[in-house]
Amino acid sequence: MTTSNNFNRTGFLQKHSGWGLLLAMCLMVCLPAGCAKKDVPTEDEGMVLRRCMLSKLRTLDPCDMRDVYSMSVGAEMYESLYRYHALKRPYEITPLLADGLPEISDDNLTYTIRIKKGVRFQDDPCFPDGKGRELTARDFVYAIKRIANVKTKSRNWASFKDKIIGLDNFRDYTKTFKGTKEWDVDYSREIEGFKALDNHTLQIKLIKPWPQIIDAALTDTMTSPIPHEAIDYYKEDIIQHPVGTGPFRLKAWRRGCYVELVRNENWRGELYPSEGSPGDREAGLLEDAGKPIPFADRVVWRVIQETQPAWLLFMRGEFDSMGIFKDNFDGTINVQTHELNDEMIGRGVALKKFNDPSVFWIGFNMKDPVLGKNKPLRKAICRAYNRERYIDLFNNGRGHVAHGFVAPGLDSYDADIHKYDYSKYDPQEARELLKEAEEVHGGPIPPLTLSMPGTDTFNRQSGQYAQRLFSKVGLELNVEYMDWPTYLDKMVNGDLQLFFSGVSAGYPDAIDFLKMFVTKYHAPNGGNAFFYSNSEIDALHDKAEVMLPSEERLELYRKMERMILDDYPAVFISHRVSYALAHGWYENYKPHVYSYGLNKYRKVDEVQRSGYKERLKELKEKK
Repeated sequence: MTTSNNFNRTGFLQKHSGWGLLLAMCLMVCLPAGCAKKDVPTEDEGMVLRRCMLSKLRTLDPCDMRDVYSMSVGAEMYESLYRYHALKRPYEITPLLADGLPEISDDNLTYTIRIKKGVRFQDDPCFPDGKGRELTARDFVYAIKRIANVKTKSRNWASFKDKIIGLDNFRDYTKTFKGTKEWDVDYSREIEGFKALDNHTLQIKLIKPWPQIIDAALTDTMTSPIPHEAIDYYKEDIIQHPVGTGPFRLKAWRRGCYVELVRNENWRGELYPSEGSPGDREAGLLEDAGKPIPFADRVVWRVIQETQPAWLLFMRGEFDSMGIFKDNFDGTINVQTHELNDEMIGRGVALKKFNDPSVFWIGFNMKDPVLGKNKPLRKAICRAYNRERYIDLFNNGRGHVAHGFVAPGLDSYDADIHKYDYSKYDPQEARELLKEAEEVHGGPIPPLTLSMPGTDTFNRQSGQYAQRLFSKVGLELNVEYMDWPTYLDKMVNGDLQLFFSGVSAGYPDAIDFLKMFVTKYHAPNGGNAFFYSNSEIDALHDKAEVMLPSEERLELYRKMERMILDDYPAVFISHRVSYALAHGWYENYKPHVYSYGLNKYRKVDEVQRSGYKERLKELKEKK
């Protein structure tokens, strides 16, 4: 589960004299603290994709990748067995490192997967001669052992717990070794249910059917192969020395400043898709069909943690694509048509809108002594929160009220979930519930603390909005703001009381959302950062996760959602509708909600990009 473009030309130099002021502001944009201008890659060596990263990068070790920023960069260098097709909708699974779809036994317990021959790891000093060796099935086994190894503290372990024969035993085995580092463990012990039959054949044996194994695990960057030589050589520094099989490799990572990738000379090569969905050809998405990829020579992410500097850099042409931030929406979108205004059309900018299968919330830490055993308090907070107003204020109306937590578009989304009133805004009922909560607590409710995953203006305004709503019903709320890596560490370790967070679906099956409330998936080794526990939910989940799609499973999913909602483990706020912008020079872009590693398909028209910047200079000189 993962927890964020088109064109026209006329009127570029007309419209709005305010452009001059905006341009002047653009030219005064500062770089992040500690990041000098000379430290940001500027040389135009070949085709360069320019990206914005709104947070510091946490890790480039696939074993522990779970956040959107790490996976966005990591998936360009690491590859999984399977992927979702870049263009086809509905989403279609296709082989990546696998040589075909798996052979599945009649009982759905054994998967045999052929591995492509001739795939090589990137050149790297970790190899004896500095030359990347050929990928083998054993590299996938090593990757899964690293996730199971208790000493890596992998946040991905819960995805595999109780699923693969012998893997839980291997995890217990790693606990017997002295020392705290993963290399203190002997990896030679075989796992019956995850083994290399030969250099190019992988066999997986399951304890029980796992219908989502391909979507949930084998398309995910966490299971990407990694050579043992890299861990032996870099040890804990593997987080900043990725060694993968993908189309790009890391050239530089300056923390808090930028990340730069360049072409991997060892990449086996691939061709741009020749098929897509209806309308793709007309949209120009198949013009490069059959051509070798990647098109770009470099991909550069600049870390800009404040939204307004990021926006100004996009307007200046420093980034190819960008979302629309709250404070820039009215100056970008025509409020009558909900399409781009004339100025943005004149700039050659394009807009793509799509439903993101996501949900955002204020979560309650159920281990917290104030919140965890006080359902009236949790329900009071839920009644105190005005979701529609939040979406209007902070998302410019781009979203749907989250009446539950399963996102629209997923197979088990319940269109009638609003009838149960879990998202009801009623301050008066909240005050009445607060009286009950005080009886449960044995006195007045002490000040509560909400943690926000950023220090930027958006997070500060969101925190202040929550404070006002809490205050109206008689609750005092303190808000703390922290950078993303710090916030993430504290959240998964249960050190936050209330926390503002959200997720997007990693694959189309809604069980990924239900797992967030299963006891065995408690963080830090799973996605249950609420630390919610309900034995009945646990039992229903275990029953549902082995079922193939059916009406029975659908009803089971919906029953579980309602039961969880009735415990009020969070204020579920919104499901996002994404608005993505791209300059006219950015090509082959199609929104994809389930995959990373798509920069190999993207390209830019350097002449058009240069022309845009030249026109900005001309305008500045006229002013």
